[in-house]
Amino acid sequence: MPRPCFTPLLFLLLAAATAPCALAASWWKGNLHTHSLWSDGDDYPEMIADWYKERGYHFVVFTEHNILPEGTRWITPTPALGGGAALERYLRRFGPGWVEQRTVGGTNQVRLKPLPEFRSRFEEPDRFLLIPGEELTDRHLTAPIHLNAINLRDFLPPAGGTSVVDVLQNNVDAVLAQRERTGQPMFPHINHPNFGWALTAEEIMQVRGERFFEVYNGHPMVRNEGDSLRPSMERMWDIILTWRLGVLGLPAMFGLAVDDAHNYHSFATNQSNPGRGWVMVRAPHLTAEAVIRALEDGDFYASSGVTLRDFRRKGAAFEVEIAAEPGVTYRTRFIGTRRGFNRANEPVRTVAGDPLRITHRYSEDIGRVLAEVEGTTATYTFTGDELYVRAQVVSSKAKANPYQPGEFEVAWLQPILP
Repeated sequence: MPRPCFTPLLFLLLAAATAPCALAASWWKGNLHTHSLWSDGDDYPEMIADWYKERGYHFVVFTEHNILPEGTRWITPTPALGGGAALERYLRRFGPGWVEQRTVGGTNQVRLKPLPEFRSRFEEPDRFLLIPGEELTDRHLTAPIHLNAINLRDFLPPAGGTSVVDVLQNNVDAVLAQRERTGQPMFPHINHPNFGWALTAEEIMQVRGERFFEVYNGHPMVRNEGDSLRPSMERMWDIILTWRLGVLGLPAMFGLAVDDAHNYHSFATNQSNPGRGWVMVRAPHLTAEAVIRALEDGDFYASSGVTLRDFRRKGAAFEVEIAAEPGVTYRTRFIGTRRGFNRANEPVRTVAGDPLRITHRYSEDIGRVLAEVEGTTATYTFTGDELYVRAQVVSSKAKANPYQPGEFEVAWLQPILP
């Protein structure tokens, strides 16, 4: 039988019809930092997954301290942890056929469900996804050093080290080595630098292979705003970006917003509650691979309440569109550092003149507000001398259940290089 002969036009039409096409991307809302009774959270993992799914989240990562939620584990519930009203709610929601209990030596015990066992009860294609993770909980001397490993396949013990930078680098390297060995997409991110005043900008900026840190964490003890001696997370971000891009020749670091949720029964400012910080990721599919790819591309924003319609780089312009709420006003700040910035910096010293292990004080050239725009759309036009420009959108809406009093809803957009 002779082969069919195509005219050029027909051939082009058929090629267009059969060629892979770019899929439209969607926005996916997710929390990258969550604790349950598997470590130091106060509720069952299924209850937590249910909370997030019912409130419109698309993905959640369980990040227990130095453990993956797998295998067999029984707990002895107490009124404060897993017993009393918490166990009653768990039974009421999932039923005695799902909740496993036993009596050992006259003591009631409850089995914690591992992630592989309960994830199928919640996951739905392009609606909800549970991603495995671990909070690598390490330290150097008195500094608590924590990093999340997202989409980890195998448990990793904290790596340790001889200095703060060494501990950070060893843990980052361990995650990246597992990614290389397994071929599974995963990434580390640095958690709450001001928790226990653990990390300085100078230490974080040196870490190779790390692209993420928490610019906002909803735990009441993390001190996002710094204090009179130490910088806020946003100030630290600008110092890190400036030095990595302008001095060290390293890639930009992206800022995440997370819950770091531990407390699910009592909601108050002094509790570590869910629903305070999240990321909005633009990806064609709701899969761990697609979410991680978009995060690593910087195609996401972090939020404590503000929702964006879109953001984009269009020629020489950085454009932002806000999904406005009635009666709420918005201010967009475009923040960056220009080339040729003043590199002068000084350590913070004691009254005796001894340097403290605190982020140095830097020139006002670093992290300047380059433009400020009121309204629901904002544009910044690059002049060409910027190292980077990021955007912060602040609303007039007070945040519900804030991590500290007086908090307003904010969105943080990732740095763009001219």
